[in-house]
Formats: sequence, C-alpha cells, structure tokens
Amino acid sequence: MTKQRDLRTGRSVWQGERPPRFPRHGITGDTQSDVVVIGAGISGAMQADALSAAGFDVLVVDRRGPVRGSTPASTALLQYEIDQPLTKLTRQIGEEAAIRAWRRSRLAVDGLAARMKALSSAPVIRRDSLYLAGNVLDATGLAREGEARRHAGLETALLDAAALKERFGIDRDAALLGYDNLEADPVALATGFLRAAISRGARLAWPVEIVDLDAKPRSVSLRTREGHRISCRHLVFATGYELPFGQMPKGHEVLSTWALATAPQKRSLWPRCCFIWEASDPYLYMRTTPDGRIVCGGEDEDFVDEDKRDALMGEKTKAIQRKLGKLLPGISTEADYTWTGTFGASTTGLPTIGKMPDLRNCWTVMGFGGNGITYSRIGAEIVRSGLLGKGDPDAELYAFRN
Repeated sequence: MTKQRDLRTGRSVWQGERPPRFPRHGITGDTQSDVVVIGAGISGAMQADALSAAGFDVLVVDRRGPVRGSTPASTALLQYEIDQPLTKLTRQIGEEAAIRAWRRSRLAVDGLAARMKALSSAPVIRRDSLYLAGNVLDATGLAREGEARRHAGLETALLDAAALKERFGIDRDAALLGYDNLEADPVALATGFLRAAISRGARLAWPVEIVDLDAKPRSVSLRTREGHRISCRHLVFATGYELPFGQMPKGHEVLSTWALATAPQKRSLWPRCCFIWEASDPYLYMRTTPDGRIVCGGEDEDFVDEDKRDALMGEKTKAIQRKLGKLLPGISTEADYTWTGTFGASTTGLPTIGKMPDLRNCWTVMGFGGNGITYSRIGAEIVRSGLLGKGDPDAELYAFRN
C-alpha cells in the first residue's frame, strides 16, 4: 500500500549510541483495535501517545521496526518558523490563513515542549533561531518579513550587518532573530513517546506489513502480508515519505538531502548555540548538540533516486563543510558522522494532515517541509480532535488536496 523506499544511508549522530530496544512482536492472528497507526517513527509515536492518552485502544504497526525509517535522519531543529516566509506564504494563501499557520506552528512547538516535560521523555532544550539574509530574502526582504511576523504577534528582532557581526561573528547583510524553539534528539524523542503510549496499553507490532485495506462506513479492515486480519474503527497513516497508495498531495514533492555532524568542539561554538539557517534556496541549516557537535545539513536536490543520492554523499559532504567553514571560520568542519536521506517539501511549506480522500475512517499525517516534527505535533492534535468528534479550527489549513 505504501511504496517502500531506501530512506537513508550513512550513520547519523543520533545512531551513535545503542539503539532503542522494543520487544519484537508480530501479528500472529486476527486482531482488532480502536485505532491502528501505520508507522512507528516520530509521527506515529506522537499519534500513539496522543490517542492512547485520549482513551483509545491503539495498535502501532511498522514493517521495519520502531524508529528505523527516516526519523534517525532528521536534524531535529524543532522550529515554529515555516520554510516559506510569512510574507511569501501570505501571497500564496492570504494573510489570515498564513498568520494562522505560523501561529499554529508557534503553539505546536510550545505544546511539544510541555508534552516532553510532562513525560520526561527527553530534555527540553530551548533555542533561539538566526535567519540569515540570502537569495530568497535580502536585507530589505528580511525587514519586511520581520514586520509581518511582529504584526502576527510573533516576537522577532532584526539585526543589521554590524549587530550580526558583533553578537554572532557572522558576516551577512542582516538576520532575523526568533525565540524559543526546541532542540531534540529525534530518536530519543520518538522512543519516549512510544514508551509512554505502551505504558497506557498501546500495542506495538513489528515487523508487520499491511498489504490491503477495506474502508467501510464504520470500520476499516486491514490484511497483513501473512494474511491476518486487523479490524479497527480508525486508521492513521504515519508513514513519512512512503506515501499511502502513492498519493502525492498537490504541491508536494520528495527530495534528497545530506547532513553531517562534526567532532565535539564546545569552545568554538557561537553564542547561545541558536539555530542558524538561511533565507536561500537551497539553504544551509545548523544546530548544536549537548556534547558540543555541530549538526549541519542542506544541499537539497530535486530527485529521489537512492543510488544517485548515495553516490553524491562525498561530494555533498564537502560542499556542506565548505559552506559551514565560510560562514563560521573559527570552527572545525571535520565530520564524525555523515548521512543522506529522503525528505519531503511543499510549495507552501505546509504539511498535509487530515482525512484521506475516498477512504472512509482513514487519516494521514504527511509532515512535508522543514518543520516535520513540529508538523507531527500538529498532526497528533488534529487527528485526536477529529477522532473525539471535536474538530480542529485549523484543520482546513492542512487538508488533503489532490
């Protein structure tokens, strides 16, 4: 039902320690549940946590195993800032909708921080973000963007070239400074949410591949590759960039991306260890880790050929190192970890979340865009509200569009 991809190659910094352990349990006979979640990565983990906390009986299935898809390839800059600048998104979908989308991302980051704290699933590390002038927004464009964000109630400071050089040692024409984003280890984060759900009675079954479904008026019937039947009231696709039935929403695409993590260098890091990213296409983005590494990614390419992607890893690593060294001359760009993976983007920078067209009782969370984990949180909120019959005031912002 979902096209299987080779989602990542190499070893990410989050895989440097012992991987999370979950008992291996398949599906050995027919079974049933209130909700079945397909996918045990970060999106599926958040679904399981939110829905089990709401009182649903939840079964999570994954054909690989928990946290073994694209989640370990994430650089996990959990930002409220959307890939598409507010000024540009306003021209695409209108001011009211654009402001709602940006505000919802702000609320999602804060909600995710609160949930992490409540579950003690991972350290809650707040980071500011520095958005540098580039080929998408120059200094004048950043000034307009900063004003639009402040008009939307989003605290933002505009730094000119002198202030940027003095405070951060970076030589660019201008930057916007945003506040209170989140830094995380995506593997630890997903693991924490899965374990919280399991502690409430949620079940995790793997390796289990779903090969067929029958969406009925009041239920969904699934069939595993071994021929076992799973009955549920609701089905949630949290399959990342392996799309259900290959259905690509309008304006979405799958890309290839590359990243690296340097050796630890705490004494060389920039002030406040804020996230740094560029108003450019493609853009460079970076963050730090608690042990003083720099995680840096970018060089995105518009193709999904895994062999071609993997063959470019050496070349792309050198390009990222070159750009990183130029931006921050005082740091070491020596890489301890390098990896490449599949990544999803959309023309608006917004995800697709909601009911699947023509599939009754089926939902999807496609966290396309640079804010994937933030969108996983929004997806958990929207699906939970939908299954409880409450609805969500922002649901139409993210609805599936053919």
